Amino acid sequence: MIEQDTVKLLRECDAGVKMGVSSINDAIGHVSHSDLRDKLTACRDAHESLGGEIQGLLDRYRDDGKDPNPIAKGMSWVKTNVMLAMDDSDKTIADLMTDGCNMGVKSLHRYINQYKAADEASRSIAGRLAGLEEKLVTDIRQYL
Repeated sequence: MIEQDTVKLLRECDAGVKMGVSSINDAIGHVSHSDLRDKLTACRDAHESLGGEIQGLLDRYRDDGKDPNPIAKGMSWVKTNVMLAMDDSDKTIADLMTDGCNMGVKSLHRYINQYKAADEASRSIAGRLAGLEEKLVTDIRQYL
């Protein structure tokens, strides 16, 4: 049970990291303020670094990980592009990123609670990923 829950939690973290990186990449080209761009870049880099850790652990379990749900990813892309078409501003980007991070944090905590038997390393990674997203929300509030 421990191994099953560990792999399942790591898969969800893997999907979350990929979704976060993709969302930041979709929006970063529209950013005006260099400070906001720097915050998004730092968050993306931290996600990619954590993704490497996740992949290393998944490799130990001989698991390929998980891609984000294609419907969720598609809906995110559409929402981002529609909102930016209506208002291509840093305020819109901060709003989109805040919504995405809040959904990510909510999902991560749901998975931490769901996979109670997951090992401490995977639970720590999930917590650190949630922390990255919470930090970005705080860091970009000034642009809302």
